[in-house]
Amino acid sequence: MRHIFLLGDSIFDNVSYVSPGCEVQAQLQALLGEGHRVILLARDGDVLEDMRTKVSRLVGMPAESTHVVVSCGGNNVLGLIGHMQSSVKSVLEATEMLASWQADFRIEYQRMLGQVLALGLPVAISTIYDGVPGLSSGLRTALAVFNDVILREAAERGLPLLDLRLVCNDPGDYSPVSPIEPSQQGGRKIAAAIAELVRSQAAQRTVVFGRGRD
Repeated sequence: MRHIFLLGDSIFDNVSYVSPGCEVQAQLQALLGEGHRVILLARDGDVLEDMRTKVSRLVGMPAESTHVVVSCGGNNVLGLIGHMQSSVKSVLEATEMLASWQADFRIEYQRMLGQVLALGLPVAISTIYDGVPGLSSGLRTALAVFNDVILREAAERGLPLLDLRLVCNDPGDYSPVSPIEPSQQGGRKIAAAIAELVRSQAAQRTVVFGRGRD
């Protein structure tokens, strides 16, 4: 039995935003079928600091043929939106503020990732998607600063990368209940990308996974 653990926030725990049975976990389980068990350790609203509790639940799990897919950090950035509305005197001052927030994000992300990797299981990480309907071009650009941290960590540690910016690239990928959450369509695309990742032989080297095959 192959175990796939989904660790993170509402990107995986989107049950409240779609019809029953259409959440990411259920769609991934249907794609992978028998011989795989998809276990949800994500919770809507969680931030990077919350991952320690989730990781503790993975201690002692079998290492053979087990995957941990992490999607977390978006809520940390969401908490900065109010600060991003602040007035500044120059573009340089704005970029210095972004650099400071990026440095804090990097520390928290590295701490989280270190805890997950200490389990000794195959790990893949996800970017923060930026195709949310109505998202301003400025906020989309700011998100790139934080995604750069995730991309660098994947490359430096040789981890497969699920690039959700490539996966959820259509307005229909976002829930009408809450536009920052995956819809049924978006969840299906996320599940397909994870399924392709799990089935591949790319574990422990950096390969970028975009849209998977249903």
